[in-house]
Amino acid sequence: MTPRIAVVIRYQIDPFQRDAFRTYAENWGRIIPRCGGTLIGYFMPHEGTNDVAWGIIGFDSLAAYEAYRAKLKADTEGIANFTMAEQKRLILREERNFVRLVDGTYNVAPVAAGR
Repeated sequence: MTPRIAVVIRYQIDPFQRDAFRTYAENWGRIIPRCGGTLIGYFMPHEGTNDVAWGIIGFDSLAAYEAYRAKLKADTEGIANFTMAEQKRLILREERNFVRLVDGTYNVAPVAAGR
């Protein structure tokens, strides 16, 4: 399935808790698909800014996103992951933006030089 919309989550994280955020993100790798989202990926700071991370989750529609949110709020492991993040205070700020896929641009593989 190719998602038609995505929620792009920008996290400002505590830079001294990157390992805890990595665990938080890895946990979503099990939870998000179970609740109906297409996990495109979580991205951690590598070089440059050390306190910004991203999560990108795809959906067929906003209605599918709403159904996912309802399942997520009832998911035991999801609740535990949110609670862990709050207790550790590893996320300082979170922003959500919804974007729409531009046809012909999703998952396009590179073309070898000379072709």
